[in-house]
Amino acid sequence: MVELKSKIVLITGGSRGIGAACVKLFAKAGAAVAFTYQSNKDAAEKLIKDCSRGSKVKAYKCDLNNADEIEKTVNKVCSDFEKVDILVNNAGLWKYGPADKMSLKDWEETIRINLTGTFLFTKAVIPLMKKNKFGRIINITSTAGQRGEANYSHYASSKGGVISFTKSMATELGPYNITTNSVAPGWVYTDMTSDELSDNKYRKKVEEDIPLKRIASAEDIAGPVLFLASDLARHINGEILNVNGGSILCG
Repeated sequence: MVELKSKIVLITGGSRGIGAACVKLFAKAGAAVAFTYQSNKDAAEKLIKDCSRGSKVKAYKCDLNNADEIEKTVNKVCSDFEKVDILVNNAGLWKYGPADKMSLKDWEETIRINLTGTFLFTKAVIPLMKKNKFGRIINITSTAGQRGEANYSHYASSKGGVISFTKSMATELGPYNITTNSVAPGWVYTDMTSDELSDNKYRKKVEEDIPLKRIASAEDIAGPVLFLASDLARHINGEILNVNGGSILCG
C-alpha cells in the first residue's frame, strides 16, 4: 500500500541501527535514498549493496559537528537526486552522564549532534521543499525527551528540544504542504544500546516493564517512520508518535 517510487528521501545516520532499517524499508517502498554516515564506510557500502535491487541508494560521509559540511551534503544530495521530498533526522548520540560529573564538552556535543544537527539539516531542506510545495520531515526523538531520563539529562534535553522543534516546524511549514512529525522510540536493540542490554538481568527487567514484554527492533521503528512519510499520513502534522510497546504512555 505504501509506494514511494517518485520520492527522494534523505536519512541522517543511515549506516546502522534505526537509520539503516529506514534506508532498507524506504528503498523497498521504491524511494531513491540518500543517507549520511559519520565514519564507517564499510557499513555504508554494505548497506548500499543490500539495497541495490531496484532503488537508487547513495551514501554521503558527513560530520554533524560541522555546519558547513551539513549544508554541502544537502546541496550534493540535491545535485545528485534533483530534490529532497522526505527528510528523516535520525543521527544521534546517547552517552551515560550523571549531571554532577558530566563535562561541558559532553553536554555540548550531545546537544550539537542531536538538536543542532536536526535544525541544520531541516534548515537546509526547507527551501527545496517550499519550492516543490511538498515535504515530509520525520524526526527521531525518544520517550526520554518527554519524561526526562536520569543520568542522561543531556540526551533527554536534546530530544525534548527536538520535540518542541518538531511542533514549531509543523505550524511554520504546514502552509507550504510540508508536514513535520516525530517518532519517539523507547528501548530499541541497536549498537547504541548493546552494552546495556547485554546484561541479561537488566534486559529482563526492561522487558518486564514493557506491556508487550519485548524490546523493539530497529525495524519496529522504521515502519512508523515510513508511515509518516506516506500519503496515509498526509493530514498528520506535529505528532509525536510513541513506539515503545506501551511502556511510557505520554503521547
